[in-house]
Amino acid sequence: MKINGREIANGLMPYLICEISCNHCGDIHKATELIKAAKKAGADAVKFQAYTPDTITIDHRGPDFLIKAGPWKGQSLYDLYKKAHTPFAWFPALYGMADHVGITMFASVFDKSSVDMLERIGCPAYKIASMEIVDTPLIRYAADTGKPLIISTGMASELEVGRAIHASRRNSTAFLACVSSYPAHPAHPELNRLRVLMNTTDISGISDHTVSDEMAIGATAMGAAIIEKHLILDSSEDSLDADFSLTPEEFKRMADAVSNVWMSTRPMGSEVHDPEEDSRIFRRSLYAVENIRKGEKLNESNVRSIRPGNGMPPAMLPKILGKRAAVDIQRGTAMSRELIK
Repeated sequence: MKINGREIANGLMPYLICEISCNHCGDIHKATELIKAAKKAGADAVKFQAYTPDTITIDHRGPDFLIKAGPWKGQSLYDLYKKAHTPFAWFPALYGMADHVGITMFASVFDKSSVDMLERIGCPAYKIASMEIVDTPLIRYAADTGKPLIISTGMASELEVGRAIHASRRNSTAFLACVSSYPAHPAHPELNRLRVLMNTTDISGISDHTVSDEMAIGATAMGAAIIEKHLILDSSEDSLDADFSLTPEEFKRMADAVSNVWMSTRPMGSEVHDPEEDSRIFRRSLYAVENIRKGEKLNESNVRSIRPGNGMPPAMLPKILGKRAAVDIQRGTAMSRELIK
């Protein structure tokens, strides 16, 4: 999968997404500041949510439409989404800001109208939220654009994930392990869900609602391709998502930790420069500790295991004792096979 030229795959450096959601608090200036903060915090992409209250629900106060638990308890769905939505009219300006600061921007889609609006302004990818994974017609509609898809799997059964895979038509799609709890507790089996996805899908990652970087670090060590976390300018702000969002400073610490863990888990030998090379001077190996004439026998007096580690390994000492020097060997010469008959 590629988004704006960035290769995304399991085992590569994770693609870091800042989810803005409603953390702009209805202020477009704050939304643009969040885009700039995401770039400075080390994110690869910033993501908004494209819906209106009327496209996601209806204005109704019946018991089915009232939230009964969690941080938004007592609110109606319509009132919640009225507070939380990002107006469609903002998106051209937000894309302009993202382009200006040099960060990819895309959005979660919730119906055909959001896909159509984003297509008109050149959105490079689409996210399907956990709650929408069961909306296979929406997944098919987004897949028909030919753009990469990222689908969160919170609450989804194995059968529902399978249906989403089929609906996406294998159109460069990544699946994210997610616990749809706000905030999520670290004890919830997010990384176990990731392990399952890594065995059943081509590209996988996490959409994490915990308030720490532990899940991100663990997912990186497992080879996750994508890590998504909510971003807020100030955790004291009156935002519906404040309780499970990271500040720019916290996101930057997470990004640095993810980078360090990823570098430490790359295949051995993949480094351009071996960072251990400078420590070779502290390793032992076989050296001539006296001048040895051509034809002279090697013994424990003229060859020893000493530091540095540029010569033959010490385990070779019993095998070369008693053999003769093929050439004159100066004291302080690292022993090698060509010096021995």
